Amino acid sequence: MRLNEDPEAFEAFYRRHVDGVMRFVVRRVSDPHLAADLTADIFLAALDSGHTYRPGRGSETAWLYGVARNVVSAQYRRTARETKATSRIAGRRMMDDHDLDRMEERIDAERQMRRALEAMGKLPEGERAVLELVAIDQLTVKEAAAALGINGVTARVRLHRARRALEDVASSSAMYVEGQA
Repeated sequence: MRLNEDPEAFEAFYRRHVDGVMRFVVRRVSDPHLAADLTADIFLAALDSGHTYRPGRGSETAWLYGVARNVVSAQYRRTARETKATSRIAGRRMMDDHDLDRMEERIDAERQMRRALEAMGKLPEGERAVLELVAIDQLTVKEAAAALGINGVTARVRLHRARRALEDVASSSAMYVEGQA
């Protein structure tokens, strides 16, 4: 059956079967809009797969109902996937523009933090150790000196050198270090 090659043949085929297909669909779905959409989808699928119909193997009605069953089954599967996805997010607040702005800020801050950590990795061990204890572990300079077994003046000098070496790092990283002395 070459429905896609002969518009008049397709129209006659459609008119012969549209009521039966609509009844088939309406018995399976309760939404009239969905029933109309599925009926149209069935005839589109029949148009696309008309070349698979073999007259000797059964009636065109049986073949069309097989196409209809496949289209309706696909809709059931699609609905089940959507329901499952919806249930997974049920009760959760969706992201809005404010959330997206905050996420972009976090990404920028993390990018700056990665640069700061990379720069810290290039510092001499003594300066990095004091900076980590003060900036990351939030110890006072006196506590950092005690933890490292050095005197307070040495710790202050190392912290000053570390800060000066990191001045070109993003402001959020620099502010993170400055508030600790």
